[in-house]
Amino acid sequence: MIQQQTAPYAALVLRFALGVMFIAHALLKVVVFTVPGTVQFFESVGFPGALAYVTIAVELGAGVLLLLGAGTRWVALATVPVLLGAAWVHLPNGWVFSAQGGGWEYPVFLAAAAAVQFLLGDGAYALSGRQQPLPARQLA
Repeated sequence: MIQQQTAPYAALVLRFALGVMFIAHALLKVVVFTVPGTVQFFESVGFPGALAYVTIAVELGAGVLLLLGAGTRWVALATVPVLLGAAWVHLPNGWVFSAQGGGWEYPVFLAAAAAVQFLLGDGAYALSGRQQPLPARQLA
């Protein structure tokens, strides 16, 4: 049974977790690996180098939009191909992401989480205001 009173807050927590994660991964590619290094990595695994720029933009843009709660459903859905691409890259390394080179289970889990966010929608405190939080007195 879905708890109608807390579901918007569950969506909010998931939205924030995904938003922070996407921003962190975009910054990792820019600050730690550097953009040229990220381009080189993409090319080394058979992707066009230009896709690195697209991936960074999607991760950063999606992260910000998710934090704001703007277009949450479609933003979350748009991240699924990026996450499945990451899973495909890490597939040869095994399933555990702590394995050398990283495994596939983390990006697959994130793809599932993004799909859940798509199904849940904005949640509480979203810029779009589609789901308003319940007053605190109704939560008791």
